[in-house]
Amino acid sequence: MKQPKLVIFDCDGVLVDSEPPTLELLRDELEHHGLKLTMAQVDADYMGVAMADIAKKARANGAALPDGWVDEIYAKMFEKLKKGVPLIAGIESALDALDAAGIPYAVGSNGPMEKMDITLGAHPALFERLKGRIFSAHDCKAGKPDPELFLKAAAVMGVEPKDCVVVDDSVAGATAGLRAGMRTLGFDPHGEGAHLKTIGAEHLAHMNDLSLFLNL
Repeated sequence: MKQPKLVIFDCDGVLVDSEPPTLELLRDELEHHGLKLTMAQVDADYMGVAMADIAKKARANGAALPDGWVDEIYAKMFEKLKKGVPLIAGIESALDALDAAGIPYAVGSNGPMEKMDITLGAHPALFERLKGRIFSAHDCKAGKPDPELFLKAAAVMGVEPKDCVVVDDSVAGATAGLRAGMRTLGFDPHGEGAHLKTIGAEHLAHMNDLSLFLNL
């Protein structure tokens, strides 16, 4: 299989391991407003989706979220994330391999830029190499699973969708990659990636394996 001309990474759960604290916060917030869910349910049904869409879905499922809840939870989330989140194992080596092969990469996240400034900014070396190549769905009309974010990233980077590879850990993100016409790797280091393979993504279990998938 030929090498891609651009690799687009999701941020949370793909570059930085920010999902555990985010998941915990979201579970507690929804329970506080009347929607009691397990961590597994929150992970399966709400993670990887834009916060505005999470609010819509939660309200439809019975949560009595107040007006302004999205801004409130982002404020709480930012404070929680400022305590620090680790990098995903192997991501720096994966980027090194892409650099060595001359293949550019970018970030496409449903999260706002302020969030990525916190999570990625806590790792200056990584943040520096990603500057100018970070894209947020908050600058698009719709977030994942809509493909607009990935298509915008590809257009700005000057690469055709068919020559791009997406690496995402959520069903929403993998769906967006596939809808964009991009080869999509579903990152799941804790399982077999069945939920991602079901929609057509390829299972990537560890970032150390990325070079094999991309024929580097």
